[in-house]
Amino acid sequence: MKPTVYIETTIPSFCHETRKDHESLARKAWTEEWWKYHRSRYDCFTSAATIAELRRGSHPKRQAKMDMVSGLPRLEINDAVEEIVEVYISNTLMPRDQLGDALHLAVASYYKIDFLLTWNCVHLANANKQAHIRRINERLRLFTPELVTPLELIDQTP
Repeated sequence: MKPTVYIETTIPSFCHETRKDHESLARKAWTEEWWKYHRSRYDCFTSAATIAELRRGSHPKRQAKMDMVSGLPRLEINDAVEEIVEVYISNTLMPRDQLGDALHLAVASYYKIDFLLTWNCVHLANANKQAHIRRINERLRLFTPELVTPLELIDQTP
């Protein structure tokens, strides 16, 4: 059985990034490399939250971003997931945004996904938040996924 990965909004966003600053170009390159050459090593999932976030607003290559994840299996957002979101928010683990970070983490935790793949290094892939996330998930008796960037899942072995 392959390890599982939850794909949240920043992954298709960086694959279709249009900014030309050094950091954005690097993230785009790493994300594209992971998507093209390493994704096949994982069973990938997303949720309606990712699709809804990509639909919001006006941004470059919106349809291409949505197309990228449209074929992935979607994990259901049920009442239990919504309750987890409320616990995260009430414990100041994540900001209050019904389609945002708390929901992605709740879905990945509830469904015991091995990796939550993200470029959100403020609220998700942030070493300073890991202990707090683990503590809350332990209290809820939830699995805690590894919160990683595509760079961390690029296999460097020859």
